[in-house]
Amino acid sequence: MKKNRIISASALLLAALIWGIAFVAQDALSDRLEPFTVNALRSFIASAVLIPVAMILRRSRGKRFREENKNDRKTLLTAGVICGAALCLSVNLQQFAISSYPEGVAVSGRAGFITALYIIFVPILGLFLRKKPGITIILAVLLATVGLYFLCLKEGISSVYPGDLIMMLCSVSFSIQILCVDHFIDRVDPVKLSSLQFFITGVISMILMLVFEHPTTENILSSWMPILYLAVLSSGAGYTLQILGQKYSDSPTVSSVLMSMESVFAALGGAIFAAERLSGREILGCVIMFTAIIIAQLPTKAKRKQP
Repeated sequence: MKKNRIISASALLLAALIWGIAFVAQDALSDRLEPFTVNALRSFIASAVLIPVAMILRRSRGKRFREENKNDRKTLLTAGVICGAALCLSVNLQQFAISSYPEGVAVSGRAGFITALYIIFVPILGLFLRKKPGITIILAVLLATVGLYFLCLKEGISSVYPGDLIMMLCSVSFSIQILCVDHFIDRVDPVKLSSLQFFITGVISMILMLVFEHPTTENILSSWMPILYLAVLSSGAGYTLQILGQKYSDSPTVSSVLMSMESVFAALGGAIFAAERLSGREILGCVIMFTAIIIAQLPTKAKRKQP
């Protein structure tokens, strides 16, 4: 059991590090490529990269690449479509939000912390699964609201950007994706699920790209470096680590608090790679929000210690 927790924590924290730095790459792409184009490209590349990985891993366990049982194939397809649809909505909302921020905003840190509110939404959405939140969850929600006030409302209501609201929707969508992965993870191959969910994300994003956007070959080729980071590391490695980490985790709520460290890595990545600086008020908001994120985990941990 202890070994599983170490594996889970290591995988999820590494995923958080990769995702945190990815905010810098997404911000760099926001001026060159439109959101659906970014996510169509990164998703198809990630899906293709993971196919040989899945083949090698299954062969090492003496299994064929294709599930022999018809029901297993049906479950994998269902999981891929559901998780892929949730992921598609999440990553496109995130990219739209990042693209909508004005000049001078510390995008990486701001977007990273608002995205990390999925740590609050995961247990709240558990209400639909008949899981009542404890008093600490309520406290965490109130603290997160205060944190958002300091982070987003620098000059009153006028300092709330459209990107903040879109990013909040993105956080809810990521919460749904985390719960979807948790529902299927014990019944499917994790790497194949990761590849399939990216294929679904790529297909939907490509259709929307062809309808609403007009990408050029020149812009795509000039953006190859951040696209490859998002495709191979953030998508291919990061989300596969998420699925593996959730497989060995105690609960989706515990998983989400580890993944929420992406907000810290996003702020650090923005400071190191994009010379972004958060004001003292925004830093205070980040600290309060992260405190809320930690408090949200206390009921789960306490409950699991009971025999």
